[in-house]
Amino acid sequence: MGRPGKGAGRLTRLALLTAIALTIFLAEAQLPPLAPIPGVKLGLANIVTVYAVFVLGPADGLMILAARVFLGAVFSGQMMTLLYSAAGGLLSWCVLCLLRRAMGRGQLWLCSPVAGLCHNLGQLLAAAGVMGSWAVLAYLPYLAVAGILAGLFTGAAAQALVRRMDRLKQ
Repeated sequence: MGRPGKGAGRLTRLALLTAIALTIFLAEAQLPPLAPIPGVKLGLANIVTVYAVFVLGPADGLMILAARVFLGAVFSGQMMTLLYSAAGGLLSWCVLCLLRRAMGRGQLWLCSPVAGLCHNLGQLLAAAGVMGSWAVLAYLPYLAVAGILAGLFTGAAAQALVRRMDRLKQ
């Protein structure tokens, strides 16, 4: 799936990927928590974000991420999560963009765990700002492990998606 140009084709692709990411996000929100630690989840919608950043480019990946984060907060009825998701998503997107330049599409499965770690760090920093206390950073070791493990899974899934889409193009 090459990067489409301007116009309806590109807009359609972005809308479709956003809808897929939002559907995955809302479905995952219905699952019971993986651990008794707030914020620990697989983040399966990030498969779409990682794919988009590496295949379509950082700008398109950011548009999909922003739309999914906003609509996810609206549809789930949890507007406070908008701040945490946006902070984590933006930090992880920045890291993905840097790693994309250094590593490329073939190693995106390695980039995703770093982005997962940064996502959780961004959420904790937002929580510290909201609470006015650094005490929330006590969760960092647990969320770091969870972010890395979830990132490995979502990165492997995104890597498989890229390979599959490349084969379909041939």
